[in-house]
Amino acid sequence: MKRDARQTMQFRSLSEGFGLEAAGIDLARITDGEFKELEKAFFKGQVLVIRAQQLTAGQFLDFARRLGPPEPHVIDQFHHPEHAGILILSNVMKDGKPTGLADAGTYFHTDYSYLDVPARATTLYSIQVPRAGGDTLFANQYAAYDDLPASTKKKIDGLVALHHYGNRNDLDTGSRTVASVLNEAQEQKMAWVRHPVVRRHPVTGRKALYAVSGSSFGIEGMREDEAIALLDELKEHATQEKYQYRLKYGAGDVVIWDNASLLHAATLIDPNDARTLWRITIKEERRAPS
Repeated sequence: MKRDARQTMQFRSLSEGFGLEAAGIDLARITDGEFKELEKAFFKGQVLVIRAQQLTAGQFLDFARRLGPPEPHVIDQFHHPEHAGILILSNVMKDGKPTGLADAGTYFHTDYSYLDVPARATTLYSIQVPRAGGDTLFANQYAAYDDLPASTKKKIDGLVALHHYGNRNDLDTGSRTVASVLNEAQEQKMAWVRHPVVRRHPVTGRKALYAVSGSSFGIEGMREDEAIALLDELKEHATQEKYQYRLKYGAGDVVIWDNASLLHAATLIDPNDARTLWRITIKEERRAPS
């Protein structure tokens, strides 16, 4: 009998505050038991990285579905041609046309916080790595909330923010740090939604600041100028370097992150330095890992 060559799954910390890297796992052949272990590590680490995978689009989607139901992005022109649940992120041009979304989320934000049912997890599969840059920055919103003064916690607990697609701090459609521009039909699908400023994680139960940067444009019952000032104050606090981790990609790397407890931002690169990733965003469900 041939011995199974797969290693026992192992985890190592990516930073002092949060983040885990898993080794000894092939996502194309993951078992139910391995997935349960991986899912627990994901909620513990908030960011989980699995290096050097070799996945087809179908295998990547099959793995992501174990986390929950994929939610196709509103920008449908860059859906994978065979799997609408996969969004292609790329600055590569073909026949003079873009093959993917070039500058997605180059500011701190939380995926799908502009939807009524937000995102639980986002997973990226790195296909083509640029020569320089292309990192993702993550900011730990558990720690940012925990460090707030008691008076601030009392002030913001119970507040409800008003969210819409976009970047509160950059509305210039010609800017590289604006939210990816929607066409008219896509804009009509977007509506105002409500989310708590301080949100209790639906799985871990821990409190975190939620989407205080990005799609939050106001606070219920508060004058607009006061609301923006408070949200900006919270953003400045929540995105301090001490709460951040910078993830560098290699080809074949898969990263999964927890949108309920993190802000993240893509870093800008030279538009001529080729970079391609596949992205799947998972809708939130109120369930704990088994």
